Amino acid sequence: MPMRPAAMTDEDLHLGIAGDSASRKADRLREERERRNSERSRLGRTWTGLFPSADERNRIADERHWRVGAGGEQTLAALLAKRCPDVPMLHDLAVPRSRANIDHIAVAPSGVYVIDCKRYKGKIEVTAPLFGKPKLKIAGRDRTKLINGLDKQVAQVKAALADNGEDVPVHGCLCFVAPEGFLADVGLPVLRTLKINGYSLYYAKRLAKRLNQRGPITADHAQMLRTALAQRLPPASPTAEPPEPGSQEQQGYPGS
Repeated sequence: MPMRPAAMTDEDLHLGIAGDSASRKADRLREERERRNSERSRLGRTWTGLFPSADERNRIADERHWRVGAGGEQTLAALLAKRCPDVPMLHDLAVPRSRANIDHIAVAPSGVYVIDCKRYKGKIEVTAPLFGKPKLKIAGRDRTKLINGLDKQVAQVKAALADNGEDVPVHGCLCFVAPEGFLADVGLPVLRTLKINGYSLYYAKRLAKRLNQRGPITADHAQMLRTALAQRLPPASPTAEPPEPGSQEQQGYPGS
């Protein structure tokens, strides 16, 4: 497992702010809702609060969806930072030519992990029909499209590493965090790891265990890989910028 130099802080090891773009989206939706509400009369505001229209209910649900998603990404990032203190990570990256984002990338000893964080209620299962492709089902609903999105994220990360002349294993995975609510359950089997199309479905602690496993990637190499990815995959939000060429951050571990 890589061991970082004593001079390296947690801030050096992690780039980006987990859940930032989702949180900003929720903030924009709230501001738009409050602006519309401010344009109504006092009676109109009271009426809307008591009897919201279908459109208003959908807007509130959409805002909550983004807020809950941001909270899930933040929860996962905090857990991984605690349980994988020496694994370099990037958070909330933009996917070029797409409105999607990459929630987390971890550069572990065993490879680069593209982590798509999800927060759903209900049992998670992979079904294999007699004819056709396997399907990911959550609470009985077909959610296989989540795997299609992960495919695109993994392809972008592989392309970014290839541009830098790197040939390292790239693993895609979905990581499910518990939904809100008392005693809420992640929905995954406890004793085995589900897989679909070569991608593992983890809960957070099992993912952390995987990231801490031994592998061929050294600490210095991991830091260089993380920096190369940061230069090729821009942040999804404008609050964090990739390191400048020639900076200490670009050069990997201090003193390397």
